[in-house]
Amino acid sequence: MQISSRAQRIEPFYVMEVAKAASSLAREVAHTDAPMIFLNIGEPDFTAPPLVQQAAEQAIRDGRSQYTQATGLQSLRERISQWYADRFQTQVSPERIVVTAGASAALHLACLALIESGDEILMPDPSYPCNRHFVNAAEGKAVLIPTTAEERFQLSADKVKAAWGPRTRGVLLASPSNPTGTSIHPDMLCDIHQVVQTHGGITLVDEIYLGLSFDAEYGQTALALDDNIISINSFSKYFNMTGWRLGWMVVPEKLVPVIERLAQNLFICPSTIAQHAAIACFEPESLALYEQRRSEFKARRDYFLPQLNAMGLTVPVMPDGAFYAWADCSAACAKLGVKDSWDFAYAVMNRAHVAITPGRDFGSAETHNFVRFSTASSMEHLQEAVARLRALLAN
Repeated sequence: MQISSRAQRIEPFYVMEVAKAASSLAREVAHTDAPMIFLNIGEPDFTAPPLVQQAAEQAIRDGRSQYTQATGLQSLRERISQWYADRFQTQVSPERIVVTAGASAALHLACLALIESGDEILMPDPSYPCNRHFVNAAEGKAVLIPTTAEERFQLSADKVKAAWGPRTRGVLLASPSNPTGTSIHPDMLCDIHQVVQTHGGITLVDEIYLGLSFDAEYGQTALALDDNIISINSFSKYFNMTGWRLGWMVVPEKLVPVIERLAQNLFICPSTIAQHAAIACFEPESLALYEQRRSEFKARRDYFLPQLNAMGLTVPVMPDGAFYAWADCSAACAKLGVKDSWDFAYAVMNRAHVAITPGRDFGSAETHNFVRFSTASSMEHLQEAVARLRALLAN
């Protein structure tokens, strides 16, 4: 059977290989005094709030499960629009919002709509691997630009300007970012967007962790800058609906019919039940619970990162959002006698029964020296993980 060159260009998702190994070991140690602690998964340990679950149940009982329009329920688009106004004081017309089958579908649609074969999209290194694969799947080329801690592991306008070439089509940014949890300062984002606009390009911003911002200076939507910016968002992270596979995108009005046509053919529509449930995300009771959970995520960050730093697992930039710690493990590798973050992750998994993510997936700019910890687990699990890591590195 002949495999397409397109499929062959998509690299393995090494995070999942580590996750499979951790799950296998977890079964073996499940009944020991040191069961596996999973700090490798970027998934909230909270589930959808009661009102959201009740809305889904009610939609099923009422038989509201037929197809919706490809752009999503109008009532849900209006609720999302109001959320931008209330939370970010930004006016976003419901007509510019397209509800999608997760943020993945939104990125897929955006890339198919805007990228020609051979087009180059500039991205920071490190960055989330699947984002560059959406570019590759659209026959484009993701160009990773090394970033530094001094730049918050984000692109700068000067680097975008320097890297722009004849095949460059635009930039794909993430704010807050996976794996670093860092955001782009609004002033820098504005400067980057101006460079892109000068070249007639596209500015695409992954904002799926936007609701989980902890710093008002950074916790602002890119949509406040310009109607030409394309924003990708999701109900998975802040709204705790990972398995419901529901997201949305905000695009310029002229792009909506194009996205709609693609969505009609590729997805028909997002999950109807998930859409009816998501409307309840914006009820005051649900929003209050989300804010309480956001405070809990911040408390976990504030506890865990100083502990890592004290052990020599240095986090060079304090994340201002999401639930990740991008830690330099080079000193810890030397202590354990392993060569890089890949081997370090396996050593921690096998010897301390703590699953973490090596930097290999996220790019090539010093990523062999970094691991990603997820602080989406409970405080109890984080405290136990700290104790095990401290003991491992001390010995």
